[in-house]
Amino acid sequence: MSKKKEITIYDLADSLNISVATVSRALKDDPVVSKKTRKKIFELAEKMGYRANHFARNLRVRETNTIGFMIHELKSNFSNAVLSGVEKIATEAGYDLIIAHSAERYEKEVANARNLFNKRVDGIIASLAFDTRNYDHFKWFSDKGVPVVFFDRVERVRGNTVVVIDNYRCGYEATRHLIEQGCRRIAHVTSNLARNVYTDRFKGYRAALDEAGLAFEDHLVMVDNLSENAGISSAEKILGMQPMPDGAFITNDFVAAAFIKTLKENQVAVPGDIAVVGFNNDAIAHLIEPSLTTVNYPGIEMGEVAARALINHLKGASDIRQIDTVIINSGLIVRRSSLKKKPLIGLGKK
Repeated sequence: MSKKKEITIYDLADSLNISVATVSRALKDDPVVSKKTRKKIFELAEKMGYRANHFARNLRVRETNTIGFMIHELKSNFSNAVLSGVEKIATEAGYDLIIAHSAERYEKEVANARNLFNKRVDGIIASLAFDTRNYDHFKWFSDKGVPVVFFDRVERVRGNTVVVIDNYRCGYEATRHLIEQGCRRIAHVTSNLARNVYTDRFKGYRAALDEAGLAFEDHLVMVDNLSENAGISSAEKILGMQPMPDGAFITNDFVAAAFIKTLKENQVAVPGDIAVVGFNNDAIAHLIEPSLTTVNYPGIEMGEVAARALINHLKGASDIRQIDTVIINSGLIVRRSSLKKKPLIGLGKK
């Protein structure tokens, strides 16, 4: 793919029939230029795809040897594991990382994308925020021939390269495991079903119920964020149900830990009264009591694979446009929180 010509301040000045000096001052937000003129210049700059040149001293060099890493949050073990994998591969290849954290907000994700665009990163590795509504901010990069690799929370559109686990299969296996333990009314605690990871896990959950001939009940699906409060509130809802569910598939280990703690505080036995399966294999999964059955989510491997695919493309060793989807292996880790039936000796000590 040939790269489009870089838009310069001369192009902006010509289009608006004003001086280059005025454009330059406006782009630096100099109050010498009127607000009306600055607004007009900024709008045209965005429309034409202008990028502020933070590397003016190296104009003859096309690459900056930097990669943008866009992440929705940095508080989870999974996110940090992915970052660790990306950093390892990038460092070995001589690339620096610029980390941009959206805090689960679309507006901040767009601002981060604009900042990385202006910093002229050579490529992007990105996971979407909860409420990302459209993807125009990634088109800025594709229009300039800058490759983007999405991981975890992705949007499957033509031309995207995505690195994911099989969330459908994982949701199915987690629910089937609960069914095999004798559970017949299984709650599902999840998050924004507009995001691929949660909708695919939900579909797997439903498929396992259908296969077992179990009824799907709308009120057993609880959609919330991934906070401690979400675990507490979902447990409180379940405590008020008659009859109470005998199983729960929760798409985040931290939420599952808060869920279990709340149930135990209300004299509900786990797994005796309700069996619980989490997701991610975070450190908390084997620290809580009982230890948490969960789905392993190999974040380091995901980061390494995403970074390697991007850097191989940048170095001309492969063409990322020929890679659609990379699926990372994952699977269920059975511990004591889900075992209504007698466990095998030594199980759950991982």
